[in-house]
Amino acid sequence: MILTVALNAALDVTYRVEGTVSPHETHRVTSMTEAAGGKAVNTARVLHIFEEPILVSGLVGGDTGARILSLIPPRIKHLFGTISGESRRALVVADTEDATGFWEPGPVVSAAEWDAFRERFSGLVKISAIVVLSGSLPRGLPEDAYAQLVRIAREAGCTTILDCEGAPLTAALAERPDVVKPNATELAGAVPDIDIRSDADVVAAAERLRKAGAGAVIASRGGAGIVAVTDEGAWSAAPPEVIVGNPTGAGDACVAAIARGFNHHQTWPELLRDAVAMSAASVRAPIAGHVEVRDFLRLRHDVKPTSLSH
Repeated sequence: MILTVALNAALDVTYRVEGTVSPHETHRVTSMTEAAGGKAVNTARVLHIFEEPILVSGLVGGDTGARILSLIPPRIKHLFGTISGESRRALVVADTEDATGFWEPGPVVSAAEWDAFRERFSGLVKISAIVVLSGSLPRGLPEDAYAQLVRIAREAGCTTILDCEGAPLTAALAERPDVVKPNATELAGAVPDIDIRSDADVVAAAERLRKAGAGAVIASRGGAGIVAVTDEGAWSAAPPEVIVGNPTGAGDACVAAIARGFNHHQTWPELLRDAVAMSAASVRAPIAGHVEVRDFLRLRHDVKPTSLSH
């Protein structure tokens, strides 16, 4: 079982507009969609498309939280904790070239609500093999919230995949997550003294995170692809073509590929190939958390991971 955890689940609202978005101008919306969101929910949706065994947990509250739960596909198992605060919304305005996002901060979670979730989580990891912890923390949670969950999951024998940034990422490294997946901006924030411009710079920064406790670092760099730095070596891979669309859920699709790769005992180059292809296919999809399998398979055929010396 793959368990994904959405501590700051969101109602994803996507507006599509013609042309490109310009500040301080009025734009007519051509279509609107709502979906259960937050990074861990998006990852779960992609894993479900590929028929992986998945369970989603996290925190939801209020009318928005109820709407989030109602929009989770019926075949995706979920077990969320309820909080008194109102869950957040995440608005994406997608135009013909890219997307612009507006993220609400999320609810305030009380100490009692956090304690109740950790107890729930301690039970769920006992039936899970892989645990995905991703996304921002809602207000009220301590900076070491992910560190606490990584420790619980590791002690239960689970493989842990962490996708967060800032202080929560730094605090969690000491608990030795098996994989951390920063994007270029998040990696630069974690290792500010390295000017990340090239694959070699990514490798150097990733090695710093591995020294701090991460088992492997998979760094996503948008159209430039992904670099993986592990105890078995380092590799880079990029999409075989320029991908235009909505990049909002590309990182979540990458995490889905990582979890799927561990579940199927892939080699690192195989896992990296699938992560690049799944991320690129996600950009082509209209909303976050969706991948067309035919796009993934076509792109996957032409992704060629390259070994990096380090």
